[in-house]
Amino acid sequence: MRQEYFFASASLQDLVGRHLRQHGDIDTLAEQTAIQLNDTHPAIGVAELMRLLVDVHGIAWDRAWEITVATFSYTNHTLLPEALETWRRP
Repeated sequence: MRQEYFFASASLQDLVGRHLRQHGDIDTLAEQTAIQLNDTHPAIGVAELMRLLVDVHGIAWDRAWEITVATFSYTNHTLLPEALETWRRP
């Protein structure tokens, strides 16, 4: 877990830093960047991007969440029934 967090954090810090150097505004991150997660990539990146936006860059929580949701996408490549999330009907 520590190694996964380290690499996810380092990658996102680099991505955000490059974005700021090239575009100067963190609010445009989702317009210039797409991060695709799937069942084999570390989803901890979502929480880490939030941490960076809120704690490091001083973005308000709601705006940071908007940027994060617009930046990340998720695809599940698993078709095994036991691996898929299911919801019981009320």
